[in-house]
Amino acid sequence: MPAQRWATGPGRVNLIGDHTDYNLGLALPLAVDLGVTVAWEPGGDGFTVVSDAYPGEVARIPRRPETATLTRLEPVWARLVAAVVSLARPATGGVLRVSSTLPAGAGLSSSAAVGVALCALFGAGGTPEEVARLCQEAEHRTGVPVGLLDPLVCAGGRRGHALLVDFASLATEHVPVPEGAEVVVVDSGTRRDLRNAPYADRVAECAAAAARVGRPLGLAGEDDLAGLADPRLRRRARHVVTECRRVRGAAAALARGDLAVAGALLDESHASLATDFEVSTPELDALVADLRARPGTFGARLTGAGFGGCVVVLAEPGALDPAGLDRPAWRVRAADGALGPTGDGSPSAATPSAPAPHRAGSAGG
Repeated sequence: MPAQRWATGPGRVNLIGDHTDYNLGLALPLAVDLGVTVAWEPGGDGFTVVSDAYPGEVARIPRRPETATLTRLEPVWARLVAAVVSLARPATGGVLRVSSTLPAGAGLSSSAAVGVALCALFGAGGTPEEVARLCQEAEHRTGVPVGLLDPLVCAGGRRGHALLVDFASLATEHVPVPEGAEVVVVDSGTRRDLRNAPYADRVAECAAAAARVGRPLGLAGEDDLAGLADPRLRRRARHVVTECRRVRGAAAALARGDLAVAGALLDESHASLATDFEVSTPELDALVADLRARPGTFGARLTGAGFGGCVVVLAEPGALDPAGLDRPAWRVRAADGALGPTGDGSPSAATPSAPAPHRAGSAGG
């Protein structure tokens, strides 16, 4: 029997630039040292899948799942695994065991971490872009209309760097995170599932605004918004346009070590997500206000799609002790993506005959 193989897909924290990826705009995420590990014992003509996040549940997946059946597969959490299997077309089945140091539903992209880990295991894709497109298609096949941001950084991140992504061209640039910066992720305690949240509504609203503007919102300017008579569509478009400007500013500020400016742009981003894009919650707003009031913090905002999940904080070293907060929190560091530090298409995270180490950051609560 072939040796067991395993791969770890990192989670991601988006420093700034949310709801810009599917609008062909800009974002500045980083892969983090929390992740999802998938171990594979090859053998047989189908897959048996278990996950430590869902103890007692077992999924059975054929080696060649039919696309039409993916949205009916039970349990629900196994649908993404089945969709990746259907696209990657591994030569054999086997047992897949999923374990994670990422909090489920907290907005740290556990689904993209699973997807890129499976791609590394199965040798699917190649470059970070190819892996990201495969993972995006897998999500779409399960009914979740995600963009490319999460799988792209989970596949192609670099240790010590954020990844500036231009989704119009998929050009990327590794931006160093200054030594004097700490990134802390704090859980709001509000869970969300994009299948049940109005994420698809925001995608549709942006598409409607882009159709009236005549170009993708990520490529539009503030002058283009004057012709949007619908106030709701104008607010959605304004968030995307101004968020892209903030991403550029934050990347430049980090590159020169100006954490005060970068933090102020995070603050502005949260205000825009809450007011113009309406994806924040009272819990997220209260948590952002509390964290920003603490000495040594430069900026804070919700991270991910919103509707719950986590807040990301840019702070001085030691300003926020995750263990001292009254809720789960993690001090995270920028990590390599699932394809390794070169991102050259070699799935260096896929390793035989060993369990994957958990790469957890500091955790509290």
